[in-house]
Amino acid sequence: MTDFRYLIVGGGMVADSAARGIRELDADGTIGIVSEDVDPPYARPALSKKLWTDPEFSWDEKVDLHTEETGATFLLGSRVTAIDRDAKTVTTDSGETHGYERLLIATGGKPRGLPGLEPSDRVLDYRSAADYRKLREFADAGAHVVVVGGGYIGTEITAGISQNGAEVTFVDPDDVVGGRMFPDDLARAFQQRFVDAGVDLRLGRRVSSGEETGDGVVLTLDDGSTVEADAVVVGLGIEPVTQLAADAGLTVRDGIVVSSTLRTDDESVFAAGDVAEYPDRILGTRRVEHVDNAQQQGRQAGRNLADADETYDHTPMFYSDVFDMGYEAVGQVSSSLHTVEDWTEPTVTGVVYYLDDDQVVKGVLLWNVWDKTDEARKVLADAHSLTPDMLIGRIQP
Repeated sequence: MTDFRYLIVGGGMVADSAARGIRELDADGTIGIVSEDVDPPYARPALSKKLWTDPEFSWDEKVDLHTEETGATFLLGSRVTAIDRDAKTVTTDSGETHGYERLLIATGGKPRGLPGLEPSDRVLDYRSAADYRKLREFADAGAHVVVVGGGYIGTEITAGISQNGAEVTFVDPDDVVGGRMFPDDLARAFQQRFVDAGVDLRLGRRVSSGEETGDGVVLTLDDGSTVEADAVVVGLGIEPVTQLAADAGLTVRDGIVVSSTLRTDDESVFAAGDVAEYPDRILGTRRVEHVDNAQQQGRQAGRNLADADETYDHTPMFYSDVFDMGYEAVGQVSSSLHTVEDWTEPTVTGVVYYLDDDQVVKGVLLWNVWDKTDEARKVLADAHSLTPDMLIGRIQP
């Protein structure tokens, strides 16, 4: 058995930030990182963004997070199957046991799949660097790739590979690309960039079944039509990996329930990242699946593992870059809410506020507007004192 003062289950960006957070307070305590991934922690957003759009964006300098600088021990390609809270140990799928004084669960999420298809060299759930390397081979060969799902991963990957030689078919249940998030005028402008790029749009459609053949993949859509391609990228979101925590007797709802200091029911066990349900000081109880939260919450978890006992007070933002468009946002961005649009140039540069039925702002979208997320957070913090007419001009591009 190998013992660590600090043991982190999961090898993503949370693990890197947590290890660095630990080192801010404890220069010598041993750190172990157990990860199913075969690569040490890397900047996951680059897999669907910069690696496709910036030829100067190198893996070693920009993507690899160089977590080894913290002195952590990596246990890669290894899955934790059980936590024994009484013994303060974890067991892996290879039968190894590792002891801990403090444990951080950062297991992230498991991608949702398509009926009839299992992940393979042609069926990519696009969660790892290995998936990126496989997809890069297809794009470089000018292959036909089907992208399923119109969220962040789906739209970014469609834009990225269509600009890198791939023939792309895009399948999305929304009738307009981005329709679940953006006001109709903005969604239609967003969609037009995909049309201009030559993407074959199959909108208002879902995949009923799929089959992997010897040289490709065949998808059957819910209207009975079929799409044959060399590969498929599945971008249908994730389910938080909470079973490990639940089996250990920790409280789980939408995610692993943690306090404002990111501690679970067990004073020696913390959780952070995609998997953690935590109390946001502005927006209330939530679980966030974006990089800003992974970095900031991971760092705070690391500091608290090392006895800082500090509250996590950061309200995270999220962002996306698609073709020549980009946005940052804070809070809830959904076309099911009411909107107030404040454009400098319609659908090109501006701010969209999302309000509930009581006219309270729940989210702020900054479209091609940068470095204004602190102002967006202030709007959300002051939401109950703001009326819709007070929003116009409140955040200047």
